[in-house]
Amino acid sequence: MATLEIRDLHVSVKTPDAGDKQILRGVDLTVRAGETHAIMGPNGSGKSTLAYSIAGHPRYEVTSGSVTLDGEDVLAMSVDERARAGLFLAMQYPVEVPGVTVSNFLRTAKTAVSGEAPSLRHWTKDVRTAMDQLRMDPAFAERNVNEGFSGGEKKRHEILQMELLKPKIAVLDETDSGLDVDALRVVSEGVNRVGATGETGLLLITHYTRILRYVKPDFVHVFVAGRVAEEGGPELADDLEENGYDRFLDSSAPVSA
Repeated sequence: MATLEIRDLHVSVKTPDAGDKQILRGVDLTVRAGETHAIMGPNGSGKSTLAYSIAGHPRYEVTSGSVTLDGEDVLAMSVDERARAGLFLAMQYPVEVPGVTVSNFLRTAKTAVSGEAPSLRHWTKDVRTAMDQLRMDPAFAERNVNEGFSGGEKKRHEILQMELLKPKIAVLDETDSGLDVDALRVVSEGVNRVGATGETGLLLITHYTRILRYVKPDFVHVFVAGRVAEEGGPELADDLEENGYDRFLDSSAPVSA
């Protein structure tokens, strides 16, 4: 069973005018394959910083603590090594990749992660099936990655990647942002399909509870000022929906990023 362990993680972000600014201030978290964890919190609480630190974004500097995947030191890995080890990040703002078609991008990514090119015959079928489930027009396979895509189309493409790459741990950074009701439902169904395999641990970062109406978390962690302020089950998300974050913010100053 794949296990991501985060221990006493402290992270600073490089800012152009103020130098390094501490964002995460001692985060402990364990995510196992088959589990769905929701990280919630107000804007500026450090949720996205955690996501990009796990993925290896160069703007974020880990000043202390550890991140391991199945006992291997994630922080010692390059970004591509983390992907091959089984980490996946669905970005809040997916980028466009002009000149690279979706079909070529997906097969190249699968080859890089698995170490060998998938059988073209079976791969084409897998891509078509996944796109059908996400209600994506097959014509998107020959379009450049995210170029001219709507917000919902970009998010569906992120979930398409996750379904095909089959990571050990998937970090979804505000995947629900910018989605209408129909797109949210389709994207959530994709997330649930991956979770239902029992082979992937899901770390779902969100500001709102609406996606949690479709994706039921096993654990909920509330981030405030770069720390985990409270943990619980899905009932904690219901409490946040009703009462908000005020009780946490009364004693905590917000950070940023």
